[in-house]
Formats: sequence, structure tokens, C-alpha cells
Amino acid sequence: MKIVLCFILAYLIGSFPSGYLIGEIFFQQDIRHLGSGNVGTTNTFRAFGILPGIVVLGLDIFKGTLGASLPVFFHVPGKQWMILVGLAAVLGHCFSIFLHFKGGKAVATASGILLAYNPPLFVFAFSMFILIILLTSTVSLASLISLPVLTLAVIPTHDPYFLFAAILVTIVVYVRHLPNIRRLCHHKENIVHFGLVYYLRKKKAPHIYKH
Repeated sequence: MKIVLCFILAYLIGSFPSGYLIGEIFFQQDIRHLGSGNVGTTNTFRAFGILPGIVVLGLDIFKGTLGASLPVFFHVPGKQWMILVGLAAVLGHCFSIFLHFKGGKAVATASGILLAYNPPLFVFAFSMFILIILLTSTVSLASLISLPVLTLAVIPTHDPYFLFAAILVTIVVYVRHLPNIRRLCHHKENIVHFGLVYYLRKKKAPHIYKH
């Protein structure tokens, strides 16, 4: 019974629409009608700026961390339940019951599971993710590079549940990023308003990259 309750609560926590609420409360705008229409961190950065983007990133990571921590709070034995219940939070983030079963692309909430389950690997993955963004100004590219590298880093842990989750999340993220992959292949992917690539493009064509 505790496990069932953990799964339900984790899904509901994951369903919390951070980006949508930030847009509605502070900007009186529906983020689903802005930019890519996605309610996740990347579109929040593009639509509302750096600070709201950071807030949504933190909230979405926290959703995964809290969801994965539920088995600990309810004293459910077996560390593998952190992974499995955490995935319910990712499911909620991608298919939010509060947004007619639509949502984000899983990256931030999945990283929250990592923070709860293996903090050192979270620091490694998050540092790599931020570094790639600072160099490329492209969040989707950071996600698409970081996840396979992280999956390879999980292999030496000899943890089948951890590896299963890493592979599953990587597949889900790649599927949900198919439009981004197509834009990347055609050099048409949107970039965020910071980082090296943004700086170089703005310097080259300041009239295009106005805030």
C-alpha cells in the first residue's frame, strides 16, 4: 500500500506545472502559447528570461528529488524504489494531469532523481550540462549530449535499476526532442540569451539578437 501511495504522490508532484504557473502568476501569460509551447525550463528561459528559467529549473529538479525520496519518507525498504518511484515523477512532468496530460521533456525532473539517488553523479552531470550550455547556448544539445554520457558513467556502478532508469530516460528524452534534433540538423535550433554562441552571434548581428 505504501508503494502505491508513493507512486501516486510522485506522479502528482511531477505533474506540478512549474513553468505554466510562473508564466500565469508573474507575467499573466500562458507559456504554452509562447516560443516552442513547451512548459519546461528551456522555453521558460526563452519566454521570460534567466531568473524565471532558473526558478523553474530548480522547481523541476526538486520535483524529481522529492518524488524519488518518497520511499525513504515512508520507510519503504530497498533503494531501488527511489529510482522506480522517481520515474513516476518524470511521467507526471511529461504528462501532467493538470495540463491535459501534456508537459515538459523530462530532463530536469529526471536529474532530480539523480540528485536524490547519487549526488556525486548529479554534480558531474549538472556541471557538464551547464558547461555545454555556456559554450553552445543550446539547451537541447546539452540534454542530448549529457544523458548518453551519464548513462555510460552509470555502468561502472553495477546497479541494474540505475542503469535501466538511465537508459529509459535517455530514450524518452531523445523521443521528446525529435523536433529539436531535426532543427539541430538544419542549423535552425533556438538558442538561449546567454552563452558563447549567443554572444558571438549577437556581436556579429546585434540588430537580430536584441532582447
